[in-house]
Amino acid sequence: MSLFGSGSGSASAANNSATSTVGDNSKDVAVTMPPDDSIQDICFSPQSEHLAVASWDKKVRIYEINSQGGSQGKAMFEHEGPVLDVHWSKDGTKVVGAGADKAARLLDLQAGGSQTRQVAAHDQPIRCVRFFEVPASGSPMIVTGSWDHSIKYWDLRTQNAVATVGCQDRVYSLDVRDKLLVVATADRYVDVITLNDPTKFYKAMQSPLKWQTRCVSCFTDASGYAMGSIEGRCGIQYIEEKDQHSNFSFKCHRETPPNQRDPINVYSVNAISFHPIHGTFSTAGSDGTWHFWDKDAKHRLKGYPAVGGAITATSFNRTGDIFAYAISYDWSKGFAHNSQNYPIKIMLHAVGPDECKPRQPPRRR
Repeated sequence: MSLFGSGSGSASAANNSATSTVGDNSKDVAVTMPPDDSIQDICFSPQSEHLAVASWDKKVRIYEINSQGGSQGKAMFEHEGPVLDVHWSKDGTKVVGAGADKAARLLDLQAGGSQTRQVAAHDQPIRCVRFFEVPASGSPMIVTGSWDHSIKYWDLRTQNAVATVGCQDRVYSLDVRDKLLVVATADRYVDVITLNDPTKFYKAMQSPLKWQTRCVSCFTDASGYAMGSIEGRCGIQYIEEKDQHSNFSFKCHRETPPNQRDPINVYSVNAISFHPIHGTFSTAGSDGTWHFWDKDAKHRLKGYPAVGGAITATSFNRTGDIFAYAISYDWSKGFAHNSQNYPIKIMLHAVGPDECKPRQPPRRR
């Protein structure tokens, strides 16, 4: 099946794309009827080509994406404040949103997708939410992280939190992969939890990056995580002591004029997404660019031209052949710099067969 029509158009174009480190986003397709305000998060279903979108207009929208890049709105539900995060259940039947209204709300698509119910509450806005499965039983639960300095675990069958874990400061980002939960807070703290023992920190540390953490994302094999900061840096961190020698960080999303050594503009890394098949990853930032990276080879695979606005969120689909990215104001320069003319878009990029493949190691002679 040809994704988004003819793709690169020819074998020679595909070969040129594979050898160049500058990617082509000129054929990317816009999702129809995007939100009316800044987009905070996007997330593809793990079971189908449906994309959930959380935005500051207090809504979660769900779009169906076809093989030609066409999109159609399928469902929508509302919060009482800006929606700050969104996630799918593993079976793809439920969507949960977390918001500034201090609540997490769930839409059950299997039940008709017309009614939502509140499934979590905090004393302050909920910044993050993730579905996960209990390691012993496989039962679905959600974890929420809030600006009230806590994470909470919720069983969807009960109204009260199953457990609460206090954090050092406001939760800014979290992610779950298999049994690994990583929580990033204000003051650069990072807490690692194994879901076999969910109320205790397996590790607690301060970020190796010197400035505020913007996002965290777990490796596909759950052996570690990537994190991005407001200072145009990305950190690669492994969990176990035996792998600590593989930790490193690198600079990205910076503008350096020709013939100069020092960058003049340094941008926030707003989003990191891992490719579900190859284990490579993307970074996207306030500079309006995104890049694909191979952490094992410590190599940039592709970089893409600026898209005319900050990229606030990204997501790969389940097969890794669609990369979605949201363009909207990211509030990095405060309220005064927001404008009615600032673009609000969700774009779909057809991932070529070699764009996200890991770099081949050099042959030994």
